[in-house]
Amino acid sequence: MNSRVLHNILRFIILILIQGLFLMGLTIDNGILIHMNIIIYPLAILLLPVNTPKFVQLLSAFLLGIAIDFFYNSPGVNAATCVLLAFSRSFLLNRLEPRGGYNVDSVLTLSQYGFKWFITYSSIFMGAFLLVLFSIQQFTFVFIHLILLKTILSFIISMLFIVVYMFLFNPKE
Repeated sequence: MNSRVLHNILRFIILILIQGLFLMGLTIDNGILIHMNIIIYPLAILLLPVNTPKFVQLLSAFLLGIAIDFFYNSPGVNAATCVLLAFSRSFLLNRLEPRGGYNVDSVLTLSQYGFKWFITYSSIFMGAFLLVLFSIQQFTFVFIHLILLKTILSFIISMLFIVVYMFLFNPKE
């Protein structure tokens, strides 16, 4: 097994543990901020190499989602969201392809493509991820205002944590 695969497996496990053991318990019981959730585990899907086969992406996303569902006691909600976004990942990457194209062996990190590209990519991905996640959780559009509120608040705090994670750990692979 090469080092890139080991790096991705290790990142996968670390993000599950960070999300399930630490970030799950962080809540602010203060007015509107009670609707804010810190979610960083989609980074495991975001940071997969460009040349990762579709089947591996979908299987990884499913396993990631099931592991998070285990911690959150939400059978299938996170798994469905992860698989849907992993399926859509190639579409998003095609739309955001840099002028010179992607290096086949490259990993989609801040150090590889720069701050602006990574923020655009992760913002679109995380915005869609959170909207789908909270829509599936509510399972009705009667609460559209609550879905949008949770999406916006969680997006802001999650993106802040993702940027901090990227600068602290600075993954190059």
